[in-house]
Amino acid sequence: MLTFRLALKNILGAGLRTWLNVIVLSIAFVAIIGLQGIYQGMNRQALDAMTKMELGSGQFWHPEYDPYDPLSLEDSHGTIPENLKPIIAAGSATPILITPGTIYPNGRIQTITLKGIPPEQSIVGIPSKELKSNEDLPVVIGKRMAESAGLSKEDYITVRWRDANGTFDAADARIVGTFETIVQSADKGVFWLPLDKVQSMLEMPGQATLVVRGQDLTEPTEAGAWTFRDLHYLTRELRDLVQSKSIGGSIMFAMLLAMALLAIFDTQVLSLWRRRQEMGTMMALGMTRGMLIRLFTLEGAMHAVFAILLGAVYGIPLLTAFAKSGVGMPGSYDDFGIALGKTLYPSYGIGLVVVVTIIVFFAVTIVSYLPTRKIAKLEPTDALRGRMS
Repeated sequence: MLTFRLALKNILGAGLRTWLNVIVLSIAFVAIIGLQGIYQGMNRQALDAMTKMELGSGQFWHPEYDPYDPLSLEDSHGTIPENLKPIIAAGSATPILITPGTIYPNGRIQTITLKGIPPEQSIVGIPSKELKSNEDLPVVIGKRMAESAGLSKEDYITVRWRDANGTFDAADARIVGTFETIVQSADKGVFWLPLDKVQSMLEMPGQATLVVRGQDLTEPTEAGAWTFRDLHYLTRELRDLVQSKSIGGSIMFAMLLAMALLAIFDTQVLSLWRRRQEMGTMMALGMTRGMLIRLFTLEGAMHAVFAILLGAVYGIPLLTAFAKSGVGMPGSYDDFGIALGKTLYPSYGIGLVVVVTIIVFFAVTIVSYLPTRKIAKLEPTDALRGRMS
């Protein structure tokens, strides 16, 4: 307790030098939490949107289905496995049939993906109920798709496809609804149609490309040769992207923290040099070298404690306001290729704050300890004469 009181008195007595170190360290502390919160918010926002819009709690894929190989779409379809039909009938899963197609907006050709979905489903966030129409070929599209093709609600557009026998066919489709989503894979280049219409067009009755499982199902379900893809698999690219961004940001955090630690290291070295006679006096009065090392290490560690407290004073209201208002994304955010909205809301979990606090505290403590190792060789008589050795 005596060592703590003495360390507190010494660090407060240092005045401006102490508070400059504390301010710099607190800025690094708040900046690390703030920017890491942005990455966590990006991950959570994109994951929630993708889950609600198209992933559900996982998907059953046809063995030939590869979302990154558009040339395989014509072959990636088959009869829905018998084990999946009961959960589909119960409304706990929804089948989707996917095939490539072509449209001709404003006299030009544009390749699209046709996706058939049951109009009555409620598993994915597509407003499929609008497909309950008397039109021969009703279509629902996203706003990005509408903008790129120059389409709007009630417009007609010619759609061409190739059926299971390899025969090309075409028909005029009517846009019966549009929707807005941050999930680009459900929007850009996609036409959503009633599942039975697509099955009839392609001459594939009772077939699908994949089946989306609802959030209410968590137990594994056998699907024969079809492969189940869980959320961990389906969101791997998103997690890799966020991790790469987080690692890149960590370089800047390390540089900012290193500058603060360098200031504390210099402060400790200067303190040891200027307080040589004080150390000799304390050793002459009975203080051991180990006690001196603990004293100076504790003084350095208190910089972290004060920085954390100071950071909490202005960081909590600042980061809270930041989380509520969010950060606006640039006009080119659509080019990122992931589910990002126009506003990104950071997420600051208690785990993030605890981890950053521990890292800052131990980093400062270690940096504060390093210069004090010289005290282990200090002789009281040398210290009293103002010498370190």
